[in-house]
Amino acid sequence: MKITFLGTGSPESHARRASSGYLVEVGTDKILLDCGGGVVSRLIESGRLPSDVTHLFFTHLHTDHMMDYGRLIHAAWDEGRVSMKVIGPAPIASITEKLFGKDGVLSTDLHARTENQGSQEVWLARGGTLPRPWPSPEISEVEPGFYYEGNGWKLTSCSAPHAQPWLTCMAFRIEAEGKSFVYSGDSALSAEVEELCKDADVLLHWCYRMKEETSNTFIASMSPSPDQIGEMAERAGVRQLFITHMRKKTDTEKGRAKALADVKSTFTREAKIAEDLDMVKL
Repeated sequence: MKITFLGTGSPESHARRASSGYLVEVGTDKILLDCGGGVVSRLIESGRLPSDVTHLFFTHLHTDHMMDYGRLIHAAWDEGRVSMKVIGPAPIASITEKLFGKDGVLSTDLHARTENQGSQEVWLARGGTLPRPWPSPEISEVEPGFYYEGNGWKLTSCSAPHAQPWLTCMAFRIEAEGKSFVYSGDSALSAEVEELCKDADVLLHWCYRMKEETSNTFIASMSPSPDQIGEMAERAGVRQLFITHMRKKTDTEKGRAKALADVKSTFTREAKIAEDLDMVKL
């Protein structure tokens, strides 16, 4: 199993970091977890193409976790992949229809690319055939606790306290070849998420707040600080911990050093700050 961090940032525009997106490769499957703004560019920078992605799972539908969804599906389609397995909470089906349906946001473009003679000739020159079908993602709407089995891997899930009841939010665990990777999504601390993390080889956990940021009590209650994340990971027996979702104001040399020191004050194993295009092999 190989994990590439494509986007380790937040909703803020930031040259150093794309928004949330992580690629997990197992055998011939390439599994994308979330697809925030900038993730498709990072995917291409990593040496992969949008059409290489076989599965896309959404933890939740905040824009910084799905803004590049339309771009991914359209770019993969332009490369010849008509369908891709897309699994996430409602209303991902209606969002997809609003993007790629016959009256969707991209319908004008799709009519032109499939009906204009010049576009048809370009498509045929690439080795395509006519009539050219529109993008048709294979959508599965799921709830926390769903289970998915791929070719040599399995994904389990649980609810992640974050933006309910407006959004359904989840954390994921992928297991393959005796190894395990947990992605918290955006999550407060919870017994359910901690259980999902149990004995994980790698945990990737969001870190929106520094230890000293306590004035906004609701944010503090829903956004664990680096030391709290480390403490939870230590209890769960996690072997390697990465913190992610870094904000611009803390993404400085001093801020990163402080966050890492706070993590290591409670977590005794290997801990790092996730960076775009970092790769982990298990």
